[in-house]
Amino acid sequence: MSITKNLLADFLETRSHSEEICAPLQTEDYVVQPIVDVSPPKWHLGHTTWFFEEFILAKFNDNYKRFHSEYDFVFNSYYESFGERVVRTDRGNLSRPTVEEVYEYRDYVTGHLQSFMEETDNPEVYDLIEIGIHHEKQHQELLLTDIKYILGNNPLLPKYNDTFNENPVTYGKTKYLKIEEGIYDIGYSGEGFCYDNEQNNHKVFLHSFHIADSLVTNREYLEFINAGGYNKPLLWHAEAWDWIGQNNIALPLYWFKVDSEYKQYTMQGLKELVLDAPLSHISYYEAFAFAQWKGQRLPTEFEWESAQHLFEWGSRWEWTESAYLPYPGYSKAPGALGEYNGKFMVNQKVLRGGSVATSKHHTRSTYRNFFHPTLRWQFNGFRLVKDK
Repeated sequence: MSITKNLLADFLETRSHSEEICAPLQTEDYVVQPIVDVSPPKWHLGHTTWFFEEFILAKFNDNYKRFHSEYDFVFNSYYESFGERVVRTDRGNLSRPTVEEVYEYRDYVTGHLQSFMEETDNPEVYDLIEIGIHHEKQHQELLLTDIKYILGNNPLLPKYNDTFNENPVTYGKTKYLKIEEGIYDIGYSGEGFCYDNEQNNHKVFLHSFHIADSLVTNREYLEFINAGGYNKPLLWHAEAWDWIGQNNIALPLYWFKVDSEYKQYTMQGLKELVLDAPLSHISYYEAFAFAQWKGQRLPTEFEWESAQHLFEWGSRWEWTESAYLPYPGYSKAPGALGEYNGKFMVNQKVLRGGSVATSKHHTRSTYRNFFHPTLRWQFNGFRLVKDK
């Protein structure tokens, strides 16, 4: 197969998978936006389509006619260089375009881009399509976590489906793996796709440390709760202590205490808490406080990357102690794509790994996810580090 056919197959599979994710939804589910961080599923479907239209078809295909003259305003996200857009908080107010019209938009752009891919040999177009595919894979994870938040904040607690298993169980006592002091290579150095924030590959000196071979579980975190961890100010950052007080945080997101028993809202509905499943939907603040309570700490992203080949990862995005900052020699891509990662390198923490909601062939050991320390709606967890 040629690179064009491989890329075309990946493109079509990606476009199809986004719609498969939305298949269990009712029409009403597509429009809801409970909080600013959660976008309506309809908007995700439109925005990922806008990306291909705006960055490729409108720029490189002279014969292309836009599906709708105003969709560049409706479905732009944060690309300031493209001009005005719908304010993020107002995405849930968009009753139009309808769900049906958004799917028509998707079909239109997918068909035109498929035809264009079959006739172009422009390597710049190939590169942009690959970025667009991974951009849509990112939004596939956001679709799942946003859908969970939409359904999980409905008083009926409806299930998404009967097959999404978000709580893989791990048994056995946690072991701590020693990583020797030394100089380690950090960052992407392969030939395939990566994001610009994974470059440049560089060397980092690390002191010796011991890292857990497994994630903190619900059982372990329940011990923290029962020990009054949410009521002990000395465990928390000052800002975190204010946050839990102002928001009445006393449990991980989606946990409920029902008749003295703990339950968890999952994609399969409200279920008994699976004690030996890895903890999820936890903020950095909570992860830090738990580590303090255990007399341990979170790994830096460099420690995580240097040790990741020794343990299994991928069921939870893992909070690290690292601020989201550029690597040495980092430079943003020219033009609007330079807004993709670089402008967010402030006031955020790095997470490593991947989650049960991450699309196939999307994550890798150098992948740098990033969120503000309060955010919990992703499948976030953590592992611990001992210095001795």
